[in-house]
Amino acid sequence: MKSGKSTFILLTLITVMAVLLSACGGAATQPAPTATSAPTTQLKPTATAQTGKPNFSKIRVAIVPGGPHPYFLPMKPGLADAVKDFGLGESVFKSPAEWKLDAQNQLIHSLMAQGYNAFGIFPGDANASNAIVNEMVGQGIPVVALGGCLNQPTKTSFCLATDVAQSAYLGTKALIKALGGKGKIVHFTGFLVDPNTQKRINAVKKAVAETNGAVQLVETIADVDSQEAADQKINAYLAAHGKETDGIITTAYVPSTVAATALRNLGDKRIKMVGIDDDPIVLNAIRDGYLVGTMVQNPYGQAYVGAQVLAYLKTGCQPKADAPHYIDSGTLLVTKDNVSTYKEEVKTLTKRISKTFVDKYLSCSK
Repeated sequence: MKSGKSTFILLTLITVMAVLLSACGGAATQPAPTATSAPTTQLKPTATAQTGKPNFSKIRVAIVPGGPHPYFLPMKPGLADAVKDFGLGESVFKSPAEWKLDAQNQLIHSLMAQGYNAFGIFPGDANASNAIVNEMVGQGIPVVALGGCLNQPTKTSFCLATDVAQSAYLGTKALIKALGGKGKIVHFTGFLVDPNTQKRINAVKKAVAETNGAVQLVETIADVDSQEAADQKINAYLAAHGKETDGIITTAYVPSTVAATALRNLGDKRIKMVGIDDDPIVLNAIRDGYLVGTMVQNPYGQAYVGAQVLAYLKTGCQPKADAPHYIDSGTLLVTKDNVSTYKEEVKTLTKRISKTFVDKYLSCSK
């Protein structure tokens, strides 16, 4: 009897141990949730188990303008802040050495080979750049246009850029106000091959037309967004017509700096001027009373929001069916009153766009 009882106890212990070992083995085959592996039934595939926020650590954003230009410089800190705020992987802002489509395309191919998997570009050519966009999208790399849009049809998911017409209109209205609602003005603007230039020209004309003749647009001088052309044409114009000119509106970067420098060199604070962008020459001219103000664009926000959106697109989100392709990245009039604080205003504007973008314009699987 003792032997039978002992055998029964031993068999019972073996059975219990087998069940326990089987249970441990089953648990071992299920990996514990990590920062990159979370139950898809509870969180988005890219969400961390700890926070429920998307994990974008494998998203490597490259922002590539069409060529070197001071306008793009704020994109670098904008991208850096996006990397920090959204937890992106190693990302880069890099410009080709010259404004040539081939140079931009070669740089993009190099960055693709280095593992960058989401791109924000300022198109080197509004039409021809669609070819490399098609190539990237065909390889699963999302592309967003930043600062300037490609012509349709395009596979860029969005275009984040300034409403150039609205900016030029508001700038001209500010100039007209500074003139007391009357006077003669001249408009210096960018290259006529740039579709944005015609929009700016029309916007200035619209603001002037609203004065019913009280303000006269004496001349529009285009193709002066290069240093040599701007130096020559703007200084020649002021030498010949400065005395009968009451106001200057500039709607391109280089003519803004050149005109601001010219007024300072002349010691002329009678002529009222509103420029564009925030080159230090322009900002100092505002501080010293040579300019009324400048219309600041938002390249910082274009890079910041663009990188955020690219991360969501790369992890499976899609533009909503009714989402617009073009998104206004905002503009701001900088005067003597806010010349010291406008950068914080630009960041506030950017965060406001960023906060609502995903819910308004993207469809993401749950």
